[in-house]
Amino acid sequence: MSEIPSTLAPNVGDVFKDVPLTRTHLRCCLVLFLVFAIEAWEMMIIVYTAPLIAQEFSLDALAVGNLIGAMFIGMLLGALAWGRLAERIGRKRAIIWSLASYGVVSLASAFSPDYSTLYALRLLSGVAAVGMMVVTFAHFQELLPIRHRGALTVYLASGWPIGMLLALGATVWLLPQGWRAIIILSSLGGLWAIAVARWVPESPYWLASVGRQQDARASINALSRGAVKLDDECVLQVDRSTSGLHRELFKGGLLGISLLQITVNFTFSWGYWGLQTWLPTLLQQRGLNLPQSYGFIALSALCMIPGYMTASYLTGRFGRKKIIVGFISASVLAGYGFANSTSLEMLYLSNFALAFFSLGAWGVWGAWIGELYPTTLRTVGYGWAIFAQRMANVLAPSLIGALIAYGSSFNQTTTIINAFLVVTVVLTAFMPETEGKALR
Repeated sequence: MSEIPSTLAPNVGDVFKDVPLTRTHLRCCLVLFLVFAIEAWEMMIIVYTAPLIAQEFSLDALAVGNLIGAMFIGMLLGALAWGRLAERIGRKRAIIWSLASYGVVSLASAFSPDYSTLYALRLLSGVAAVGMMVVTFAHFQELLPIRHRGALTVYLASGWPIGMLLALGATVWLLPQGWRAIIILSSLGGLWAIAVARWVPESPYWLASVGRQQDARASINALSRGAVKLDDECVLQVDRSTSGLHRELFKGGLLGISLLQITVNFTFSWGYWGLQTWLPTLLQQRGLNLPQSYGFIALSALCMIPGYMTASYLTGRFGRKKIIVGFISASVLAGYGFANSTSLEMLYLSNFALAFFSLGAWGVWGAWIGELYPTTLRTVGYGWAIFAQRMANVLAPSLIGALIAYGSSFNQTTTIINAFLVVTVVLTAFMPETEGKALR
């Protein structure tokens, strides 16, 4: 048992040097892992059901692209608000509110009588659901021992392919019942708010930042399962150099970091989502029918899982920067092979490599963002990261839809998408390393 003397006022981050990895951490990992899987499910379900919706409402490619982008517009509108809200009401409550509100709005969208209503409700669903993405990584990082933070945060990110597979499985399973039944099933994910409320503690960093010292000590005691004993007189500290305002991200030493991470989030998201949102259509250009395209996507999602596992192991050994630069560089090569594949076998192989490396990089990137900021700006910083990602998500489906509608070839379209990954590699080389450092 590690004791912190009452005469000290330690930083919460330094206390977590002595916190062991416990079953409580693993339980939190499982609960928040499924939150992220639900988020992925909700984001991808509209992509997979788009052909069915297009058939019912007689939509062309541009209208489908706009519908896919509707949720991302909602996320764009909500991202900055959720970051600030999480600093005011706490990480845990923000996730619960996001899950519950998304479930209600998403359920309503399943009963849309026309395209305009469906568009509006998918947009509102995005406003609600983005809270999960903005807050979950920051919350989980603030529960973890320093030496396990990077690896376990990447494991949390592997909820993404699980969510994709669940969305794809639901689509294939309920295909005969139509897209409305698929959306109804997806909406039930909002009930997972009950699990978060019951099994995930509040962040001791946030509790200390708002002066709830007794609750912060109790949270650390619960996470360590009594292994770290904090005296009742111990006053836990966090970095109070900022007060959680958006403008503080763009002042002093944080200005360069914020501009870099926001730009990387935009270029990386464009490179990934530009391909994923139109992958079924692009594959049909290469001769695969819709069921074959779904099978192709499922195999790609399975290849993401070892990518996450590999990145999780390597980031603890070599740091964030080397792994992300290496993995995204490999993604660029795989994307080039995908764009220029001359056989179905090459198409499969290059896309699986792209899935392995790009998603491994995404996992490490999700861990890196929160480590760049002090406690009072952590979810605000994530909010801007997600804002930039959603900006790319809004633009990419519509612009790529326009390229496809006006006759752009498979090779041209994928090459344009891949160029954004090249820019991402260059920008990440300038980010500061954070592996092994205490959160502020």
